[in-house]
Amino acid sequence: MKINKIEKLKNGKYKIVFDKDSIETFDNVILDNNLLYKNNVDSDLYDSIVNDTIYYEIYNKVIKYIMKKRRSEKEIREYLLKFSLSKENINKMILKLKNNKLINDIDYCKAFINDSLYLGNKGINNIRKELLNQEISAEVVENELRNIDNKLFNDKLEKLVKKKIKLNKKHSNNYLKQKLLNELLELGYDRYDIINVIDSNLNTNDYIILKKEFEKTYTKLEKKYNGYDLQRNVKNKMLSRGFNINEIELLLKEKTEK
Repeated sequence: MKINKIEKLKNGKYKIVFDKDSIETFDNVILDNNLLYKNNVDSDLYDSIVNDTIYYEIYNKVIKYIMKKRRSEKEIREYLLKFSLSKENINKMILKLKNNKLINDIDYCKAFINDSLYLGNKGINNIRKELLNQEISAEVVENELRNIDNKLFNDKLEKLVKKKIKLNKKHSNNYLKQKLLNELLELGYDRYDIINVIDSNLNTNDYIILKKEFEKTYTKLEKKYNGYDLQRNVKNKMLSRGFNINEIELLLKEKTEK
């Protein structure tokens, strides 16, 4: 099969014009198959051009996928499974991406930790877990985590605790402490660190909070209920916020005896 001409297209590809058909391909395919120095191709070389074109089409899609955000090797392998590539070609492409520094799990690990630290609320345990799920080696993960100053995680934890306390002023200290503990454990923070930070920030007397919230709740519900229904609804509302039943009943008794 004769090659009549090879022309560059506006989209950056090249068009190889044969006697009976043409192929749009990439410069890599032309160079890999030494087409600049050939006037004719046999069926084997033609098949090689077609297969290499498919390979580089996928390769360019992978590069676009990587350019959107940094990817782990595991993510790239999973992405490549969408295409009809042999295991050999997948490994070949992974190696090419590594050689071109487009895949580097150490760099991925560093970037993931940095993004999690400054752009999200994840604690160290969740960061570790997600990196291990990406099949980053445990040694790499632990080395990179050790490079992070623990003060950064503690400062982040303290900021989260203060914010959550501010948003949950209507709850008792005990209720709030358990609520925050569960939420922050879910985010991946260490139990001991969470308790220390909560205890250092929950310095308001629970009874003062109770009296303040009791008065607000009583006044609000008094417009809707009276008598036993009022007391029952006030009690249930205050209990749902974690306040002590005996103290609630004492305040109700004082209120009704006035």
